[in-house]
Amino acid sequence: MRRALLAGFLLLLCALAGVLSASVLAANGPLGFLQTTGTTTAPPPPVPSPQIPPGVTISGVSVEYMTADEAEVAVGEAFAAPLPVRFAKRTFALDPSRYATPQIRRAIAYALAARPGTTVRLPVTLRRNRVAGWAAALAKRFDRSPVDSTLRLRNLRPWLSKDRPGRMLDRRTTTNAILDRLSTHSRRPIVAKAKAVKPAVTRASYGPIIVIRRDSKGLYLYNGMRLWRTFGVATGQSSYPTPVGRWSIVTMQRNPWWYPPNSDWARGEKPVPPGPGNPLGTRWMGLSASGVGIHGTPDSASIGYSASHGCIRMHIPSAEWLFNHVDVGTPVFIVAA
Repeated sequence: MRRALLAGFLLLLCALAGVLSASVLAANGPLGFLQTTGTTTAPPPPVPSPQIPPGVTISGVSVEYMTADEAEVAVGEAFAAPLPVRFAKRTFALDPSRYATPQIRRAIAYALAARPGTTVRLPVTLRRNRVAGWAAALAKRFDRSPVDSTLRLRNLRPWLSKDRPGRMLDRRTTTNAILDRLSTHSRRPIVAKAKAVKPAVTRASYGPIIVIRRDSKGLYLYNGMRLWRTFGVATGQSSYPTPVGRWSIVTMQRNPWWYPPNSDWARGEKPVPPGPGNPLGTRWMGLSASGVGIHGTPDSASIGYSASHGCIRMHIPSAEWLFNHVDVGTPVFIVAA
C-alpha cells in the first residue's frame, strides 16, 4: 500500500515538471534564451509609392501608372530632346536646357492628384534674352548683304554687273517661334524666315547712261545696257580738248545764262542772258569735269566738228530732248574714239 502511494506521488511530480518546462520555453523563446527587458515590434511593411492615374499625360508625355520619380525621368528626357531650327539650307539642333527650365515636379504634383485621362500642362521658365541672342548669332553668321550692280565700259558700251539681293533673318519671328515651341513642349521643326533685301542699284533700274565718242563726234544715250538714241555733237578744239574720263551730270538748267569762264579766250566777254543768241542754247547739263557741260548751240554748223572750248554742243532740239531724259547723277563717259 505504501509503495503504491509513493509511485503515484512520483508520477504527479513528473507531470508538474513538464508543465513548468513548457511555461519556461514559452517565456524565453524556442531556444530557451532569456529575452531582454522590454517589448519588441516587427518593422512595418513598406508602403507603395502613389501612382499617377491612368490616361494622364504631361504636355503630351504619357505618365500613367508611373511613380513621381519615374514620371520625372520620362518628362525630363522628352523635354531635353533637341529643337530643330532650319535656316539657309541647314538644320541646327537647339539645346532646350540652355534656354528654358521645365517645372517638372510641379507638373507631377498636379498629375498625381488629377482625374484619369487628364492632360497636365508642363510649366516652363523661359530665358528670352538667351533665345534672342541665339537668333542674333545665327543672323550674324548667315545674313547676306545685297550686291549692287556696278557700271563700267566694255568695248565702248556700258556694261552692268549682275545685282544680287541680300538676306536678313527675321529675328523677332524666329525668337518667338522658339519660345513658343519650348513653352508648349513641342519639338516640331522651325523653318526660320528671312527677309529679302533689295540692292539699291540693279541692272533693271540703272537708268540713262551717256557715252560720248569725242573723236567720232557722237553722243550715245543708253537705257542701262540698251542703246536708246544717238546724236551728232561738236567737241573741243585741239587747244581746248574735251576731257576724257568718267563724269556725271551735276547741274541742269533751263534757259541758262552764259557767264564767261576765267580763261584767256573769254577775256572781256560779258554775261549773256537767255535768248536766241545765248551760246548755251536753251539747255545746260553741267558735268563734274570743271567748266564742261552738254548744251545746245545756235551755231548748228559746228556740229560734227572740233569747235568748242571743251564743252559738248548739240542741236538745240536734241539738247532739249536729252535734257528731259536724263537726271542729275547720270553717268557720262567721254572716250577718245
